[in-house]
Amino acid sequence: MRNCTKFYIDGQWVDPVEENTQPVENPATEETIGHISFGTKADVDKAVAAARRAFESFSQTSKEERLTLLRAIQAEIENRKEELATAVSDEMGAPMSLASGPHVGLLAGHCQKAIEILEGFAFERQDGPTLHVWEPVGVVGMITPWNWPLNQIACKVFPALATGNTMVLKPSEIAPFNAYIFAEIMDAAGVPAGVFNLVNGDGPGVGEAISGHPDIDMVSFTGSTRAGILIAKNAADTVKRVAQELGGKSPNIVLDDSAFTQSVAKGTVAMMGNSGQTCTAPSRMLVPQGRMEEAKAAAKEAAEGVIPGDPKGNAAIGPVVSRTQWDKIQGLIEKGIEEGATLVAGGPGKPEGLETGHYVKPTVFADVENDMTIAREEIFGPVLCILGYEDYDDAIRIANDTEYGLASAITGEDVETARKLAKRIRAGRVAINGGYDLNAAFGGYKKSGNGREWGEWGFHDFLEVKAVMGHG
Repeated sequence: MRNCTKFYIDGQWVDPVEENTQPVENPATEETIGHISFGTKADVDKAVAAARRAFESFSQTSKEERLTLLRAIQAEIENRKEELATAVSDEMGAPMSLASGPHVGLLAGHCQKAIEILEGFAFERQDGPTLHVWEPVGVVGMITPWNWPLNQIACKVFPALATGNTMVLKPSEIAPFNAYIFAEIMDAAGVPAGVFNLVNGDGPGVGEAISGHPDIDMVSFTGSTRAGILIAKNAADTVKRVAQELGGKSPNIVLDDSAFTQSVAKGTVAMMGNSGQTCTAPSRMLVPQGRMEEAKAAAKEAAEGVIPGDPKGNAAIGPVVSRTQWDKIQGLIEKGIEEGATLVAGGPGKPEGLETGHYVKPTVFADVENDMTIAREEIFGPVLCILGYEDYDDAIRIANDTEYGLASAITGEDVETARKLAKRIRAGRVAINGGYDLNAAFGGYKKSGNGREWGEWGFHDFLEVKAVMGHG
């Protein structure tokens, strides 16, 4: 039983201003596995005051000092990898292979990338008579989600730290223990008091206090589009910078070539990873209309090979994160059936033998029309929609016919065609045949957000530009 009821403020573990402990559930067992405290505006005020004080000195540190700090953090991450993986698995249901692999691996990977980028990053540039200087934006409020919790902490904290900012983090109250360990890592690495602060809580109690706080210069948020809109409205009165990575309904255009069945199978398995709880998940698979039956057969076989089960065993996927999430997914599966999509695999209810835990059957719908609810709304579960296209122009039209624009994919042997199509998709990312890069900009078009994370792009989000004229 984990009891993480203190907050990390100004380099110390402190009690909340008001006592309000809440349980944390293991979604695989539906049992309480610990407790955290829910903070209030008063706790946020304390954390922001500490970050503001620390900013005066930390913003003036040298690149070398911040590199030393990042390397110390990197060493502490290595020491705590196993604990981090166990926490992620326990609180969000990720299989241990996924938790210890990609989940923890992304934390370590972003730290390494921040070190590499900072080593070569130029904070000044002489442009004729003017010196352009990149300076830290200030105190950053960070609000992170439960689905890839360590990744989202990493791609905010490390670039913010590397560029000289101070910060207040509110991790998800659903999966908070990994963030608690992360705070311990920051403390053990010798991060100066007030540079990094952690306050647990929910959106109304802590999130709103962060997004509207007059002494916070920037809010970096990852989560739903609905919540992102509320945060932007709350931040408007203080004219702070708002960077958001929000929802997605990503298309995967499967090319009409000899690799078709393999491409469908790969896309199906990719959709099911992390129990479908990934904002970039390729949830709308676009296939040639004349090959829909082939697609159904390949997707059915692939989905039935994705076996859900105990995260501590060898299961391909675990449960979804909560009963609330399970109920939402079930409602959308029922809606897909009601609106006339063809159920190819999975369906309503829990997988056989998994009555305890928030397990969802890996589900595939085919013959989906792009105006159906399951094609429009982000399901955030292991549910794939297969839509037909007449030609590549039609595929691009369908791909772009969404209010989202976070990510997309193109799969097939004809890489030259894929490159041409990639230029026409209105999304922040296009993955050709599963391409992946920690340096690649991450962020969305349209209602998928604004700003960019990952690699050097993430550095710029946390910097202001000053023009010193007459300097040359």
